[in-house]
Amino acid sequence: MFESFGFEELTAPQAVVYFALALGLAFGFLAERTKFCFRRGLVGEDRKQALGVWLTALAVAILGTQLVVAQGLISFADHRFMASDLPVLAIVAGGLMFGAGMVLTRGCISRLTVLTASGNLRAVVVLLVFAIAAHATLKGLLAPLRTTLGSVTVPLGDSVSLAALPGGALVWAGLLAAAALVYALRSGSRPGTLVLAALLGALVPLGWAGTGFVLYDDFDPIAMQSLSFTSPFADTLFWSIASTSIPAGFGVGLIGGTLGGALVASLLFRSFRWQSFSSPAETGRYALGAALMGVGGVLAGGCTVGAGLSGVPTLSVAALLAIGSIAAGALALNRGLALASPSRDGSAGSRPTQTLQPAE
Repeated sequence: MFESFGFEELTAPQAVVYFALALGLAFGFLAERTKFCFRRGLVGEDRKQALGVWLTALAVAILGTQLVVAQGLISFADHRFMASDLPVLAIVAGGLMFGAGMVLTRGCISRLTVLTASGNLRAVVVLLVFAIAAHATLKGLLAPLRTTLGSVTVPLGDSVSLAALPGGALVWAGLLAAAALVYALRSGSRPGTLVLAALLGALVPLGWAGTGFVLYDDFDPIAMQSLSFTSPFADTLFWSIASTSIPAGFGVGLIGGTLGGALVASLLFRSFRWQSFSSPAETGRYALGAALMGVGGVLAGGCTVGAGLSGVPTLSVAALLAIGSIAAGALALNRGLALASPSRDGSAGSRPTQTLQPAE
């Protein structure tokens, strides 16, 4: 469709950077206002309300994405989420690693991107280590680990998506969205916050349709993608150190936009404040968590946004397995930390101490 716009100076790969920038600006602003975070929805002090926000966004993302598919504008038939051979070991191992890492860093990677723009220096360190670990797993020192684990597959044949089940895509999309909305409406979250979360969720089908239909160009094709943070951070790191050799892409625009949108929101609503590490031990814990998320995000095929918020709406079995593994890893490590942390009266097995509370 892009060639029909008649642009003479702007190619589709160039236009997608501006599109991703706009998408990121909206995501960063809305995520800052809603405190959007999957980890917070699992183990945060206000987990019920936080999960309600996340599920509201997911419900809208599912309905919007499947509506775009039903209209014939895009298709996920050739997308990596729909590979007939499921790399089950890589997805499960990566998901568990990512989930554990986001507990150690007290935030999923999208939340830490927003916190970076809000003055949180702990989040800055996490993003740097995360990007290096992700890039090393994609194309560097840890790539053999990715290929080895990825070689262990389970053949799914035509059953790569819930759409292959009785009822088809629209029925399963409706069931998933309805379940998510029922929980969200009972979560106790404020209606205004849920409205903002719904707007955030709408960015997912917008991303799929924008890259897969509006900017589609037979002569200069781009990848169909939506909100994600693992690969975009690796791409942004590479572009930052070699921008004279490689052009910016979707990932660079998305990361830049998210940081900009979150910064604007934090300044407008006066939530910007400088924060840093309190001890060397805390620095080490965050660095370990960041490395686990970087490696895990690549192995799992995405983070809580890439495999979760954007992946689940495709109805992909791989995406569902990834987000389930991430949740399992987070819950398991959080439980382990709770059991290992002494309470204020010196006994073990009670709730974590203040050092384990949410960064926000």
